[in-house]
Amino acid sequence: MAEKSTPIRILASTEQVPILQRAIDRRRFLSFAAAMGGTAFLAACSSPGGSTSSAPVATGGELEGSLNIYTWGDYDSPDVVASFTSDFGPKVTFDSYGSNEELISKLVAAKGTSGYDIIVPTGAFIPQMIENGIIQPLNKDLLPNIEHMDPAFLGRSWDPENEYSICKAWGTTGFVYDKTVITRELKDWNDFLDAAQNEASGRTSVLDDPAEVTGLYYWANGIDWNTTDEADLAACEDFIVNTLAPHISAFDSYPGGQAIPQATQVLMQAWNGDARIGIMESPDPDRWQWVLGSPATELWMDNWAIPVGAPHPEAAHAFIDWTMVPENQLLQVDYIGYHTGAAGIEEAANEAGLEMLDLVFFSEEQIATMNDGEVNEAQQVNVDIWNKAKAAAGA
Repeated sequence: MAEKSTPIRILASTEQVPILQRAIDRRRFLSFAAAMGGTAFLAACSSPGGSTSSAPVATGGELEGSLNIYTWGDYDSPDVVASFTSDFGPKVTFDSYGSNEELISKLVAAKGTSGYDIIVPTGAFIPQMIENGIIQPLNKDLLPNIEHMDPAFLGRSWDPENEYSICKAWGTTGFVYDKTVITRELKDWNDFLDAAQNEASGRTSVLDDPAEVTGLYYWANGIDWNTTDEADLAACEDFIVNTLAPHISAFDSYPGGQAIPQATQVLMQAWNGDARIGIMESPDPDRWQWVLGSPATELWMDNWAIPVGAPHPEAAHAFIDWTMVPENQLLQVDYIGYHTGAAGIEEAANEAGLEMLDLVFFSEEQIATMNDGEVNEAQQVNVDIWNKAKAAAGA
């Protein structure tokens, strides 16, 4: 196991330009946006409208008996959920989605009648969700446990006053390899790409995401992830489709669920928390090595929010507040394997003896290598590269 990093204290005030403010979704933004008409997707979303004026609002009254959460799969500690129901009463029901676009599309179509009380969008999507009337302001008087959050993870650029959202978790991207098959040390994306074409040929998986598939080439070659240069895009396509794709056996966004524990692949691009889960659940965890993508990689942050028309807003606020209790933050970190943005959470995790914290917490030097992505005129080209790569790989 790598040496644990020092506690993250990135900025002294929001006057600075914090590294973590450069967050972007890791979950298929480009693919779905292209299917919905590219960058115009969110801009074209009309306000949910409908009969939301009569929807209840949270005032601190009695909690409702139910709570419906629409979030990423298996993204909350069952102990935190169970204790919330035991202590406060509401029965919690979860539905899951695979992308921010799927979330947004469903809420827009529902026009404020989705029945969901809490959602977990990634930060880059929040301004458009506010603009299009998809999420509602929080009653921060009902969220006193926000005092336990690290200020470095509040006041993000997408919601400077945390009027609509509060950090749930953030993470990054790297890769995992099987040391019993790949016996040399892999250190960066160039090593990943070389091993994929050699020892791991036919047993390599990449994330099912165009931004990260093309990111492999850009990151490895020191090219701006957001490049629009035609020569860069053409070179990326040639390498990803013609050179790398024939060696790829799967496009898998969650290798920690099966591929790592079952050792069905030997080299896997992965998000840090998912990689941690997979290694911990492996019958032979020592065979696996995690590598943070370098010389560059991504950073994303997911956030608690309440959709317009939420039928149980009192319970929604109570649950969000409950997750920010320090003991519950620690349970969340241990279960999902991602930093929750709580103050002192790394120290608490170390004191509690949680495992593999080098996959959860990162130093300032490591965070400095993490970058956001953006939707620009190269979007469709990168989506096309991803589609062509899947076809070339037979996926």
